[in-house]
Amino acid sequence: MKNLFILVVVFAFISVSAFSQKNPSEVVKKEFTKKYATAQSVKWDSEEKNEWEAEFTMDGRKMSASFDNSGKWMESETAILEKDLPAAVVSTLNKDFQGYKKGPIEIFENPEMKGFELGLKKGETSIEVIFDKNGKVVKKTDLKEEDEKEDQVKK
Repeated sequence: MKNLFILVVVFAFISVSAFSQKNPSEVVKKEFTKKYATAQSVKWDSEEKNEWEAEFTMDGRKMSASFDNSGKWMESETAILEKDLPAAVVSTLNKDFQGYKKGPIEIFENPEMKGFELGLKKGETSIEVIFDKNGKVVKKTDLKEEDEKEDQVKK
């Protein structure tokens, strides 16, 4: 009976590991290679149930790109320096986000738009802001609220 129990436990672990993929399907990899043919040092991670994120370097810049399970490109981000931001974005930052410390700055692109994503912090307030190329705020997310939502989903 003890051996049967051990056998069931071992089988359960094998089954779970077989279903939790650590690498995307060949379709996802193929679509990634089509879009980012010169990517180097590619590392894959499963973001959500139907999302794969590749972190890589291309043309000397750190990037990430997300694809769904069918290989459809969802979004990409490219790390840039503050000096690479358009003057319109800098102007909005100086006017509407005075006193905020800048965190990661990235070019953000998805099928609907291309813009700039910045992490900003002032005191206890942490936000993520997406700007279009004209400096208009497209989306503003309170990161503390976002973290709380993620914690609730995990429970």
